[in-house]
Amino acid sequence: MDTQELLKKVRKIEIKTRGLSSQVFSGEYHSAFKGRGMAFSEVREYTPGDDIRTIDWNVTARFNTPYIKVFEEERELNVMLLVDVSASGNYGTHKQIKQDLITELCAVLAFSASTNNDKIGVIFFSDKIEKFIPPKKGKTHILRIIRELINFEPESKGTDITLALKYLTNVIKKKSIVFVISDFVDNNSFKDAIKIANRKHDIVALHIYDKSETLIPPIGLLKMRDAESGKVMWVDTSSAAFQKQMKVSQVANDKKLKETFNNAGIDYTRISTHESYIKPLMTLFKKR
Repeated sequence: MDTQELLKKVRKIEIKTRGLSSQVFSGEYHSAFKGRGMAFSEVREYTPGDDIRTIDWNVTARFNTPYIKVFEEERELNVMLLVDVSASGNYGTHKQIKQDLITELCAVLAFSASTNNDKIGVIFFSDKIEKFIPPKKGKTHILRIIRELINFEPESKGTDITLALKYLTNVIKKKSIVFVISDFVDNNSFKDAIKIANRKHDIVALHIYDKSETLIPPIGLLKMRDAESGKVMWVDTSSAAFQKQMKVSQVANDKKLKETFNNAGIDYTRISTHESYIKPLMTLFKKR
């Protein structure tokens, strides 16, 4: 992609996601993700209805009239985006591919974090750590993240979520809000790794999927290739046995994923390429 085309794409995503974050998500994000506690802000004169436990007795004695301490939420947080850039993200049969949806979600979360004065960082992963962008503030930093999301070319095709979570806990020492954004197509179990990571950080999982992964129409023989392994096979989509197996397999996978998140105490939501991400993201924020 040439520079001009890249800049146009970045600008288009910025306009859409910045507007959404300021008009729709920012307030819910602030409520969902709390700061580290309360910090002293100032003293002011007592007014009827104020909590007497907040009276500053030293200032009260000095001015011979009651004053109270005012506290504010200590807001600044670290927010990390753990972004799956494996080959299965290039799949999509409806409005967009999974990777395009992931890019928009990351941009919305980044602008929401920025509005609330939080730092934002990114770890791109496949079955290796592809790139690490340390947490920083500022519009320039967010635009760099969006450029990387649009134009990034991973070196590997597979998925290793355990590796990504271990890398996260090693490089990010400060407790952070961590969004794991993936289709979670990983042949290896990551339940222990995500449980350990959630003890140190506040992990939130965004499960990205495409409707056709669970519902392939009966159109006869179809050549299918696994994007990550490269394995090719022919399947008879008109076969009742194939359709049943697809449904059973998907239900089992979804159940296993749900159990993994629930057992680790992790908030999560599913977001499809064929629907707007606004409702599931808002529901997730409100639930917290």
